[in-house]
Amino acid sequence: MRTLALPRALPAWAWPATVLAVAFGVVPFVASGYVFDALLIPFLALSLAAVGLNLLTGYAGQLSLGTAAFMAVGAFAAYNFNLRVDGLPLLASIALAGLAATAIGLVFGLPSLRLRGFYLAVSTLAAQFFVQWALTKFGWFSNHNPSGVIDAPPLQVAGVVFDTPAGRYLFSLAVVTVLTVLAWRLVRTQTGHHFIAVRDNELAARVIGVPVLRTKLLAFALSSFIAGVAGVLWGFVYLRTVEPAGFNLDRSFQILFIVIIGGLATIRGAFYGAALIVVFPLLLSRAGSFLFGGWFDSGVLDMSQRIVLGVLIIFFLIVEPKGLAALGDRLRSRLARA
Repeated sequence: MRTLALPRALPAWAWPATVLAVAFGVVPFVASGYVFDALLIPFLALSLAAVGLNLLTGYAGQLSLGTAAFMAVGAFAAYNFNLRVDGLPLLASIALAGLAATAIGLVFGLPSLRLRGFYLAVSTLAAQFFVQWALTKFGWFSNHNPSGVIDAPPLQVAGVVFDTPAGRYLFSLAVVTVLTVLAWRLVRTQTGHHFIAVRDNELAARVIGVPVLRTKLLAFALSSFIAGVAGVLWGFVYLRTVEPAGFNLDRSFQILFIVIIGGLATIRGAFYGAALIVVFPLLLSRAGSFLFGGWFDSGVLDMSQRIVLGVLIIFFLIVEPKGLAALGDRLRSRLARA
């Protein structure tokens, strides 16, 4: 009697490959300009920033509240490299901006050699205030513009100008894809294992030979580099202006919430959390305006949306403290057994 062979499970790369195929090959032809500018581009920029923070906080266990500061360093550095170095390609400006953010991240990561937990978070909070103060105080960073707000340069790579909403989306998607794949590969190497060892038990990691101090600084460096590039996307591609107010403390908390909601120590969790933070408030806004726009003014509706979003976040964390990534894994397991 012959038995039917069960179909093999899809390889791990099949789902990400399908998502990328749709993102590159379908979305640019079906989405509207509003969807690109209001949803997809900010979603990609915040997802990349969350990937960087997840390397530092989720994998290496170093709590940071200064992610927006490193994003600001990246955005202003890219602007100044592009402005002051004639003929410098845009991609080179972005890479150098990431390195500038890395340098600042290393400086403010030095306290991690002595501090932990909330004490370290307070020291990284100093980066947020210092960077915003420096960018506002010294006009050189904004080319002495009286308002402090500067226009981003055009997005041009190898003679191709990405000036349409779909073009800006594809530019962001390409940058996010490359850095996310590199981060995904990194956490599966010995370096990623060192991050996790330091996060779980710093003393035990030191005993088994993990270079704890170097690992912490490397986590800050990589996280700051990715955050700096995310800042370039946020300023150059999404806002299309660069100003310190776009990288305030609220932005740092927003990225931290994305990491917590999506799931610590998981790359895909950064995208899940960003999707919830970016898309859901917009859906609430549309629904609130449609249902209650005639009864309440915009201020009341905006505050109601914040309350609903906060309650939903608390609910998610109660149902699945490990984030949306773990919740998705659990749902897939139940569907597989059904």
